[in-house]
Amino acid sequence: MITNTLNLKAIVAATLLTVTYFIPFPANAQDSTDESALLSALAGAESSEFRGLDRQLQTLWSKSGSASMDLLLKRGTDAIERGALAEAVEHLTALTDHAPDFAYGWFQRARVYFLTARYGPAVADLERALFLNPNDYNAIFALGNVFEHFRDPDTAYQAYLRAQAIHPHHEDVSNALDRLRSAVVGKEL
Repeated sequence: MITNTLNLKAIVAATLLTVTYFIPFPANAQDSTDESALLSALAGAESSEFRGLDRQLQTLWSKSGSASMDLLLKRGTDAIERGALAEAVEHLTALTDHAPDFAYGWFQRARVYFLTARYGPAVADLERALFLNPNDYNAIFALGNVFEHFRDPDTAYQAYLRAQAIHPHHEDVSNALDRLRSAVVGKEL
């Protein structure tokens, strides 16, 4: 009975999360499952539209197609939010083991590895995530963070430029580019 209640709570929470993030599409992005239309709309979005498009892409990318895998993802991301990083790695490793073609799972595990200073595994997971979904601007941004952490501003800057080309309004990317611009490009005279 307790297990059924816990499962019901997880299902209700997942449903509420999905409903909370649903926002109608602008006229130029008509199908919520059409990634290319969403990406195209995001690239040309006005500042008032980009947040909704970003949420729609994140929602699309976070769906594995399996309720079991989605539950593992939820448990992993919940553990990240609670700061239970060892638990998060366990859930996300189970996810990547059982759904190796699910890019978002690799990205989430890379986040945990970065937070625990396990940079080699973080880079490996980011590479896998980007192999599976080369348009994931958050994974590209995370890769830039890793390069910046290792004091390679030129490579980090290139990663940030790539992320900005996909999502021109990404605030963290814009801040990172501003921060590194003088070190990489130089100062104007």
